[in-house]
Amino acid sequence: MAFKTFIDMKKQILYLMALFFLIIGTGYAQNYQILIKGGHVIDPKNNINEVMDVAIQDGKIAAVAKNIDPKQGIQIVHAAGMYVTPGLIDIHGHNFFGTEQDRYLSNGLVALPPDGFTFRVGVTTIVDCGGAGWKNFPIFKQNIIDNSRTRVLSFLNIVGEGMRGGAYEQDTNDMDAKLSAMVARRYRNDIVGFKVAHYEADEWIPVDRAVEAGKLAGDIPVIVDFGGSANYPILSIEELFFDHLRPGDIYTHTFTELERRDPIVDFKTRKLKPFVLEAQKRGIIFDVGYGGASFDFRQALPAIESGFFPNTISTDLHTGSMNNAMKDILNIMSTFVTMGMEIPEVIKASTWAPAQAIKREELGNLSVGAVADVAILNMRQGKFGFWDRSGHKLTGDQKFECEMTIRDGRIVYNLNGIAEPMVVSNRR
Repeated sequence: MAFKTFIDMKKQILYLMALFFLIIGTGYAQNYQILIKGGHVIDPKNNINEVMDVAIQDGKIAAVAKNIDPKQGIQIVHAAGMYVTPGLIDIHGHNFFGTEQDRYLSNGLVALPPDGFTFRVGVTTIVDCGGAGWKNFPIFKQNIIDNSRTRVLSFLNIVGEGMRGGAYEQDTNDMDAKLSAMVARRYRNDIVGFKVAHYEADEWIPVDRAVEAGKLAGDIPVIVDFGGSANYPILSIEELFFDHLRPGDIYTHTFTELERRDPIVDFKTRKLKPFVLEAQKRGIIFDVGYGGASFDFRQALPAIESGFFPNTISTDLHTGSMNNAMKDILNIMSTFVTMGMEIPEVIKASTWAPAQAIKREELGNLSVGAVADVAILNMRQGKFGFWDRSGHKLTGDQKFECEMTIRDGRIVYNLNGIAEPMVVSNRR
């Protein structure tokens, strides 16, 4: 009798073990905190461009698959008819907001605190582009980086005072490669490269010192806002691309048409200069950096007609640009769709490509195990106008709109209440 009882107990244990492994194997034991159902997933890193479900658990992407059982989700996001993408990455913003009236984009009033202008358009990571220099970066980190729910990174200005404007940005004595590199190494989790901007003289000093700093800090990129003044000869972008920058360095404001800057499209012939494509093949990264006066259809349309597209899409976000033609990153993405850039390529230029450009490849993708930064975008149909600083206007019939943003596995923006139950925590 005792022997039979032992055999029965053994059978029962084996049965329970088999049931346990069956449950684990089929996934029914898993309760995902968020399950995004039925969206069109575009994940350029993983070559996904189809309707899939995305599951999130403990702040990470837990699964990307077809037809995940909705019973496995604690909170269901209904994304049918929408695009599900990695959280957007804007590598050219200005977020060193402060209260100093004479500080421009360096602890000044023209910059913007990020959280109010990122999540509502699907941006989960923004890079402040040169607002802080080595002298005031600790203030930027303390006031903005450490107190924002948006992931805020920095291109450190080669000018120690940062982007204060005027004479401060012309002072070559304040462009110290060694001190800049020292600060970048100290704050390596926050600083992704160096910025050159607004220098007017016909000299290469700022570019060369920024590149030197990039090398000293561990081969991190330089992003160049190629200035110049009508009072000086215009420096050659061909020389910039081939004699001063390295593969992986970034040229922003690519589609600028200003007399004080050497353009990518010739002013007279309205043709793309052939060396631009050669520079892109060499590894120079071309960034939009739309800004208040740094995008012009007279540059963009001929370039695209010649087969040249930007590597990365960014805003140059500040109080002037957001209230002008730029608006926000979704408006820029919609502009490029209207000009003929394919939607998956526009998504790539706003997610995976910028992650690669700043050497943060843990971002900008929906790989299992990656941080759960997600944008859910609706494509509105209608009649929309896209205009530039010169007054040129294009009319398009579709426009991106952000339905939901998820940052680090938490819903931080939900336009139309597409989650069920509709629970959104706005606390840190």
